[in-house]
Amino acid sequence: MTGKLDGKIAIVTGAASGVGKADALLFAREGARVVLTDVNEEDGRELAREIGRAAYFVRHDIASEANWDDVLGTTQKQYGAPDILVNNAAILIASNIEEGSLADWQRTLRVNADGYFLGCRAAVRAMKAKGGAIVNMSSAAALGGMGMFCAYSASKGAVTAMTRSIAAYCKQQGYRIRCNSIHPDGIFTPMTAQYFGAAEETRRLLEQGIDPQGRLALAEDVANLVLFLACDESRFINGSEYRIDNGQLIMGAA
Repeated sequence: MTGKLDGKIAIVTGAASGVGKADALLFAREGARVVLTDVNEEDGRELAREIGRAAYFVRHDIASEANWDDVLGTTQKQYGAPDILVNNAAILIASNIEEGSLADWQRTLRVNADGYFLGCRAAVRAMKAKGGAIVNMSSAAALGGMGMFCAYSASKGAVTAMTRSIAAYCKQQGYRIRCNSIHPDGIFTPMTAQYFGAAEETRRLLEQGIDPQGRLALAEDVANLVLFLACDESRFINGSEYRIDNGQLIMGAA
């Protein structure tokens, strides 16, 4: 049996924890060589050691143009031109339109929107000769109203619209590059655990099975969808938005 990503070279941002870590582990199991990037050097390097020769870690501020040049250069040197980019790294700051500060707005947009733009631009330039897949992590917040997450919602809305633009552009240019976005509602990760008083109990319950009325998924649930959009099985899917929210959006705004 062969892996779904045999021979593929992938870049996963925010790979030190949460969904990015789940993506990286799954990609490696499916045969990919994975460049892990994160600002969290300690956990990122530990994950690279855990995966072994199929992984390489690079410290990476995704909102830095120079850092993206370093990541692409390192990827090329270690493994070759990338086939897959997973834009996963993000920050989450609770702020509503009345009380949110301009500083929080700008910080959120810098990482969640500027960082994804830089990543997509770098990936398209690197992949246009050979083709590839870009998977952008957006959010249900981009599709429905979340009153307490104004800046975050705006940043993910930008990612969603940009994804469609990139897909259209690559199609027009004749590049074999697909670009799709994923829209989770709630994911239990280190970034979101701060919002749960009994974090360990929450994870234990999620591991037991999906609550039919629940809004939380595990990182591994999302990684399975990322894998599908990154592999050749989804070769005719482009410019699409995938909700992974246990039907929450159809139930009305949050």
